[in-house]
Amino acid sequence: MSEAAAGGSFLRRLTARLLAPSFPDFFFLALIGWLFLAVPDGWDRLLLDGDCGWHIRTGQWILQHGTVPYSDLFSYSKPNDAWFAWEWGADVIFAFLYNLAGLKGVVLLGGVLIAAFGVVLFRYSLWRGGNLLVAVASSMLAVGASSVHYLARPHLFTLLFVPVAIWIIDADRRRPSSRVLLLIPLTALWTNLHGGFLAVLAILGLVSAGSMAEGLWARERESGWWRPSLRYAAIGAACLAATLLNPYGWHLHAHIFQYMRADWIKDIVDEFRSPTFRSENLLQYEILLLTGMMAAAGFLSRRKVVEPLLLVFWAHQSLTSVRHATIYCAIAAPLVACELSRLWDLWADSASRKSAGRILWQMGVDARRGAGRMSAVPALAVALLAFAGVPVKWPSDFPDWQFPVAMVKRHQEVIKGSRLLTSDQWADYVIYRFWPQTKIFVDGRSDYFGEKLVRDYLTICRAGTGWQGLVERHGFTAALLPKDWPLADVLKQNPKWKLVEEGKKALFFQRVESSLPAVASLPGGHRGNFRGQD
Repeated sequence: MSEAAAGGSFLRRLTARLLAPSFPDFFFLALIGWLFLAVPDGWDRLLLDGDCGWHIRTGQWILQHGTVPYSDLFSYSKPNDAWFAWEWGADVIFAFLYNLAGLKGVVLLGGVLIAAFGVVLFRYSLWRGGNLLVAVASSMLAVGASSVHYLARPHLFTLLFVPVAIWIIDADRRRPSSRVLLLIPLTALWTNLHGGFLAVLAILGLVSAGSMAEGLWARERESGWWRPSLRYAAIGAACLAATLLNPYGWHLHAHIFQYMRADWIKDIVDEFRSPTFRSENLLQYEILLLTGMMAAAGFLSRRKVVEPLLLVFWAHQSLTSVRHATIYCAIAAPLVACELSRLWDLWADSASRKSAGRILWQMGVDARRGAGRMSAVPALAVALLAFAGVPVKWPSDFPDWQFPVAMVKRHQEVIKGSRLLTSDQWADYVIYRFWPQTKIFVDGRSDYFGEKLVRDYLTICRAGTGWQGLVERHGFTAALLPKDWPLADVLKQNPKWKLVEEGKKALFFQRVESSLPAVASLPGGHRGNFRGQD
């Protein structure tokens, strides 16, 4: 065969390989369709958390100035205090996509990260030997359970990176190679995208401890049984060193440690509380929780310790803080699929070939062949969504059934020139709409504002004891309040405040001119003397 003919044959095979869709391709497309296209306002739901607003504006500030911020950009309650923009890398990505395509670019990235998360779980489950049908079921459970955190925020990078990191570690445990060193640059990247990078350090510590326990528990201890434990401890140390490659150095670690150990966070911030099993996604999490504990017992019966350690540790973490439920699901789904598939394999060996269970088992086994590869079809589909003008309802603003979009627009001139009191979520939206012309009292950055100021905020919104003194102290001149706030009813009866507009979800008040407190400086300068005490 001539070189030209051989080259043409190679190109045809490569083209067929790139364009022939596989099962994971269809799984990716099905997740995009199921989560975002088939659901009314599917893309809008990624914007239910207003934090996305200040992430976009932070990224734009970084792109404009060529550096990360070291002091606060957004508040009049703690102006210019030291601030860690610890998710600055994700902020830059969000800002770049926003500048390129508006909110469409931001939510499309979120959808791609979520669908990629599901595909990685599915392919990892197959790699571990899972039956295809079981792998689909466990991955779908994890995708459904994790939907509690499907928001256009930097934690979506952690959602994807956790199963990627565990797969790298698991592949190295099966066949050690230098590819495990990919964890080091991955951790450095992760550190600059989201604070969830701590998960990989915990995972490597558990793998090291579990490997040591497995070596000690082995029926016949082999020479060098301790080496795997030392290997993953050393990799963990290298990854820890890589986390210092961030603009704030070790000060970031001190800040995160102080934040995570604060008891008041667990009392006040919803995502740090234990899960309440009252929704469909948390029911799916509960199923994975129960099957994960059964899988842990199965692994232990075969003297495997690493997998049970991972399952039990992250199950505990998820039960004490619902924000860890997604990490647990990412770890549990492939392990559950592996263990259930093993049990199904044992049953199928003795089952009748004509039984329904055996036929399904054989279908899952046969379908695994070739199901591990992916083509260019998902990338082409994403490009079609992004550039080809496919008729999709993309968000042009944050959802008006979550934020008082119209009311904010009607009163924008007053809001821009006021010291505004509003909810932390709506403050995030105000930052998105009007920063830098307007600054806010508190927003979603509880780590920045600290316990004292956050408790002041809660006392005010609940009209608790001393709320009037706090209102005077912070010098509010306008208030955009949710209708269910106790303060909203109180201000209606207060002669110092005028109700300007009442809507279905919000009320807008202005302070009566004769009752305005003395404030050193009002926005635009936003340099008042009313500051929270940390």
